[in-house]
Parts: sequence; structure tokens; C-alpha cells
Amino acid sequence: MKFILRSEECLMFIFSLYLFSLLDFAWWWYPALLLVPDIGMAGYLFSSKTGAILYNIFHHKGIALTLGLMGLLLTNHWFMLMGIIFFGHSCMDRMLGFGLK
Repeated sequence: MKFILRSEECLMFIFSLYLFSLLDFAWWWYPALLLVPDIGMAGYLFSSKTGAILYNIFHHKGIALTLGLMGLLLTNHWFMLMGIIFFGHSCMDRMLGFGLK
């Protein structure tokens, strides 16, 4: 079962790369921003509860999809980029065995 779930996450990660390729950003933006959602881990400096809440917010696919769809509806490429990066990062983390806290 773990293999199937990780395979799905891998396919969604590849899909995020495809979605990124549809935007008009240089290729290096994707790898440069891919680890930005880990900034949510800074909440652990305050407490484990705060850290877990912030981590979950920055790694929630629903929030990522909302950002991407907002960008699509508003034709704002920066919101689309944020949504794709957050989505891709969440998929990458789960593909590697990390999940929500």
C-alpha cells in the first residue's frame, strides 16, 4: 500500500512540473522555490503545537489548490506559481515519506 501511495504522490509531483511548464517563468524558479514551504517549520521555534499547525498549513494540498485556482481565476501568474510550488512540495514530501504533523 505504501508503494501505491508514494507512486501517486510521484505522479502528482510530475503533474506539478507539467503545470509549472505552462507558466511563463524561467525553469530555475521551480527548484529555487521548491523548499520555500518548509518555512512553516519555523513555528517549532515557538512550540511544537505552533510548529505542527504552521507546518500543516504550508503543506496542505487544499490550500495549494486554492491558491492555484485563485491565480487561474484572477489570471495572476504569481498565485498560480505559489499554488503549484506548494502542491509540488507537498507531493514531494509525501513521496519521500513525510506527511502532515
